[in-house]
Amino acid sequence: MAAKERTSGINRALAIFVAAAGIALAAGAVYADLKKGYYSPDQLGSIQQAAPATLAPDGIYEVSAYPVPTLELAAGEGRQDVQIYCNTCHSPRYITMQPPLPAATWEAEVNKMNKAYGAGIPEDTTRKIIAYLQTHYTPETRKR
Repeated sequence: MAAKERTSGINRALAIFVAAAGIALAAGAVYADLKKGYYSPDQLGSIQQAAPATLAPDGIYEVSAYPVPTLELAAGEGRQDVQIYCNTCHSPRYITMQPPLPAATWEAEVNKMNKAYGAGIPEDTTRKIIAYLQTHYTPETRKR
């Protein structure tokens, strides 16, 4: 029993020594940074920002427009309806960026836009849009 208590006391003393050594090292590192001039007492707790780059007076600084690929919707009946109604909330390009979706998924998506998001697309136009998407943007038809 006495050996166990002695071992426990040694372990406790070792843990206290390691913690104290860690605190001393951290304090020494902060003190060294203060002495080197990385920090000054009036700058502690503030965020420093680098000075902006100076531009040469005879330099030409021009950037061309970033090229944006235009992905047109596939030609077909219903394209104009898709452009009119879908463009109300998002770009028609959003359709071309989608992976090919099964026909049932396109129907569910258009119905969701109409019912959940309140797109307000008339029923006959909804059918045209669904038919257009199923004709041009399913796994079977997208490969063409």
